[in-house]
Amino acid sequence: MTRLTNARIVTPDGVVTGHLEIDQTVISAVTSGDAPGSVGEDLAGAWVLPGFVDVHCHGGGGATYTTGDVEQARRVAAFHLKHGTTTTLASLVTAPAEVLYEATVAFAPLVAEEVIAGIHYEGPYLSQVRCGAQNPAYLRDPDLTELTRLLEAGAGTVSMVTIAPERNGALEAIALLAQRGVVAAIGHTDATYEQTLAGVAAGARAATHVFNGMRPPHHREPGPVFAVLGASSVVCEFIADGVHLHDGTLLFATRVTGPDRAMLITDAMAAAGMADGSYELGGQPVTVTDGVARLTEGGAIAGSTLTMDAAVRRAVRAGVPIEDAARMAATTPARLLGLTDRGALRPGLRADLVVLDDALQVRRVMRAGTWV
Repeated sequence: MTRLTNARIVTPDGVVTGHLEIDQTVISAVTSGDAPGSVGEDLAGAWVLPGFVDVHCHGGGGATYTTGDVEQARRVAAFHLKHGTTTTLASLVTAPAEVLYEATVAFAPLVAEEVIAGIHYEGPYLSQVRCGAQNPAYLRDPDLTELTRLLEAGAGTVSMVTIAPERNGALEAIALLAQRGVVAAIGHTDATYEQTLAGVAAGARAATHVFNGMRPPHHREPGPVFAVLGASSVVCEFIADGVHLHDGTLLFATRVTGPDRAMLITDAMAAAGMADGSYELGGQPVTVTDGVARLTEGGAIAGSTLTMDAAVRRAVRAGVPIEDAARMAATTPARLLGLTDRGALRPGLRADLVVLDDALQVRRVMRAGTWV
């Protein structure tokens, strides 16, 4: 039995000042106050948040998920784990079908090992106009035969697919994903408001890095941004790094959605945690300057160098209450993925947690009851 005392514990019901008990891999109790003479590890008033769940991550620590290399994937997951991400999807980018197929087959065993929680395809069924750092040479309309083959190769490990709903065949692909229990996310899209809502009606349940890679909103043409923010069934991703979104935009959008429909993500690429310099994303050269990653040719933002702890700090500094930030970084994404055993500090759930100091810097990380 592990007992953490004198902590500010962020639970789904608010902040509890007291102690948290862990029985092997599971939280057994969250209790306000501490009895005199109680035995346990004194956290000296530190914050305890649920372990972060990142549904959109391409790399970090100098390694990448996008090539399908298993050893690099392990390095990415280990890097982000040190920053509090106890659950992560491996996000692939737009590529030829065989590259996606081979990466899916290679990563499926990592899901069984719980190195990653699943696979996310960000592409290839995206808008040419709003492709961002996706390789335009490989963008294409959804192909149900191709998509079915990929899902079957993953044998249940493909968790999310980003699709532009205006592409030919997109609504049928979204319906197929919904039928298979895979999260269809609307993103990298030039869709109208009406086309976006058609994607939602077909079964889309998430929106990929809202505002980024989307037709900008206009009061006479609201486009996809207003559609997904206003759709009660859609969970919206936000990159809280001050580069992808102004802090005021982040605060406004998360107030519109509420913390149960907002997710903090990193969209991190290999340069996260590394020095400025030259990198690549999906075969395209990327230059990182002052921590901002952009395509070397064209200058489009190419993912981020963000970690989830930094995203939480930024959100709180922008005005998001820490209880809401915890929901956005853990509870809401876990629920979206159907991971009912984690995502909150509540008895009976897996003991995934992050200990933060007053500046919200990571002090310790626990995954499934073990300090890492």
